[in-house]
Amino acid sequence: MQRIFIIIILYFLMIPHSGFSQEQPLRVGVAGLTHTHVHWILGREDIGDIEIVGIAEPNKDLAQRYAEQHGFSMDLVYDTLEEMISATNPEAVTAFGTIYDHLKVVETCAPKGVHVMVEKPLAVNVDHAQKMATLAKKHNIHLLTNYETTWYPTNHKAKELLDQGKIGDLRKVIVRDGHRGPVKIGVNKEFLEWLQDPILNGGGAITDFGCYGANLMTWLKNGQRPNTVTAVTQQMQPENNPKVDDDATIILTYDDSQAILEPSWNWPMGRKDMELYGLTGAIYADNRNTLRIRMAEGYDGYEEEQFTLEELASPNNDPFAMLAAVIRGKLTLSKHDLSSLENNLIVVEILDAARKSAQKGKTIKLKN
Repeated sequence: MQRIFIIIILYFLMIPHSGFSQEQPLRVGVAGLTHTHVHWILGREDIGDIEIVGIAEPNKDLAQRYAEQHGFSMDLVYDTLEEMISATNPEAVTAFGTIYDHLKVVETCAPKGVHVMVEKPLAVNVDHAQKMATLAKKHNIHLLTNYETTWYPTNHKAKELLDQGKIGDLRKVIVRDGHRGPVKIGVNKEFLEWLQDPILNGGGAITDFGCYGANLMTWLKNGQRPNTVTAVTQQMQPENNPKVDDDATIILTYDDSQAILEPSWNWPMGRKDMELYGLTGAIYADNRNTLRIRMAEGYDGYEEEQFTLEELASPNNDPFAMLAAVIRGKLTLSKHDLSSLENNLIVVEILDAARKSAQKGKTIKLKN
């Protein structure tokens, strides 16, 4: 009898108990619903790494629409971020409101030890960005910035090939981002109200899409700041974008290379692509999964290879998986990673200089 009892005990000890062995999901709060990129987290498949514990959104009509679309309870929705944090005790907050509000989100979260991830760009200007960085460092929280292009396998492969010397020393980078414009693609009114506001968004296309190229170039250059920033902006759809630019060209110069960023709300189709030119070849990241390499032959000839890349492995394929991994100590970001605070402080500095250049009609030199 005693032997049978021992066997039964051993049997139960051998059964995996997921409730004890499985790590609890990261408790995440959502600050704001007016940035439509919020569908990224609301519509995300539940894979057990994060749990949305609360949403701060005063616009109950908007919250109700999204609740019906994504199937979450309105019990999760609170009027203010302070109320949501107090009631739900999140470990991290993802900001999906105006870019201007990013500072307030960090001011609220950092003293409470709540980590923050904002949707690109980090801030509307350098003053806001520096205040956010000071708070993050003082209270020892992670402050990350999310870009769609961070998760593109082609961008990571392009940098890998560049670092391996595949195309020789880098000389020129061209990054093109944008779409037909917020009105033309049917952005909802809650997003449109601030996306076209020079204060709440920090600018028009120059901010909305210029940040992608600045982020990628800072990463490719391993955290180097450009020597100069020159920009021109235009308003090609005054009837649709009356208060902000909708087309920009930004030129960044470095000691040995140059970047041309082309953010626009006037492309005939949506695009996020990048071209890298070295001394012996070129790399084209045409979209998320298609990459081409051209190696120079003779005067104007080349040999081309094309690749269709698979998605990156978790947690490097998704902002929220990455957020959970960083906070849990499973992933350490490099100093100038695409999501890092150091990278994105430089991005905001570039955007500030670009706006100033366009306004004054002259090149802006960045202080070293």
